[in-house]
Amino acid sequence: MEDEEDGLEDEDDEELNDPLSTVLLEALAGLYASRYTVERRAILKTSHNLNLLLNTYKRDRPEIFRSFVRMSPNAFDALVSAIEHDEVFTGDQSPVAYQLAVALYRLGHYGNAASTVKVALWAGIGYGTVRLFTRRVMEAVCREPFRRSVMAWPDDEVKKHAMDWVEENSCPAWRPGWLMVDGTLIPLYSRPAFFGNTWYDRKSNYSMNLQLINTPDLRIVDYAVGLPGSQHDATAWKDTYVFQNHERLLQRGEWVWADSAYPLRIWCQAPYKAYVFIYFLHYSHM
Repeated sequence: MEDEEDGLEDEDDEELNDPLSTVLLEALAGLYASRYTVERRAILKTSHNLNLLLNTYKRDRPEIFRSFVRMSPNAFDALVSAIEHDEVFTGDQSPVAYQLAVALYRLGHYGNAASTVKVALWAGIGYGTVRLFTRRVMEAVCREPFRRSVMAWPDDEVKKHAMDWVEENSCPAWRPGWLMVDGTLIPLYSRPAFFGNTWYDRKSNYSMNLQLINTPDLRIVDYAVGLPGSQHDATAWKDTYVFQNHERLLQRGEWVWADSAYPLRIWCQAPYKAYVFIYFLHYSHM
C-alpha cells in the first residue's frame, strides 16, 4: 500500500512539474477531441420542401415557385445555366439548382425568415451550408464574365426592334427614343447603422435607390444601385454608365425616355412634363 501511495505521489509531482505550455496543450487536445463541451441533440430536418419546390412547384405551380425564389421557372433555369460552370461550383457539391434556390429563398426574405436557422430548417441543410450556398452564388453572379453575358449593350438588331416598337406604339418622330430610364426604391429591413437618416425616403421607409435603363421589351441594359433612398432620381441616374458615356453610346438624334423627375437634355426627354400638359389643356380649350 505504501508503494502504491508513493507511486501516486510521484505522478502528482510530475504533473505539477510539467511546463504550463504542456498542460495547456493537453487541455486543448482534450477539448478538440470532443469538439463540443455539451451533449449535442440531433435536429430533425428534411429536404422535402426543397425537392417539392424544384420539382412539383416549378413544373406544375409556377406562381408558387415564383413566390419562393422571386423569379419564373424559365428565368431560374437560365440563371442556373449561366452560372453552373463557374469555378466556385467545382468539386463534390450539391446541384447548382439546389444552391441557387437556397440563396434566392434567403435573399427574397427579410427579418427572421431570412435567418440562417430558418432557411436551414426549411431546406433541410446545415446552418453553415446556407451561408456557403449564398456565398458561392454571389461569387458567381458578381464575376465580370457573368455580368457581361447577361447585360451587354444592345446590338443593331435589338436597337432596330426597340425603335420599331416605339414607332408602332407612338409615332415615327419618336422612333429614335428607344431606351427608357426610371428609378425605384429597394426597401431595407431596418435603419442602417451608418448615416441612417440619409436612407429615409419620401415614402417614409429606409431604402436604397435603384436606377434601371431598359429597352421597350424590358431588357435591362444598364443600372446604378447603392445610393440612399433619399437621393433624387435626377442625382442617382448620374451614376449610370449611360449617363456618363451617352455621347459614345447614343448616336446623334437618339435619346432616352424619362419621367418628369429627370432633367431635360437633347439625349434625355420626358414626353409629358407637367407644365407642357397644363399648357396643352389651357390652349386646347380656348
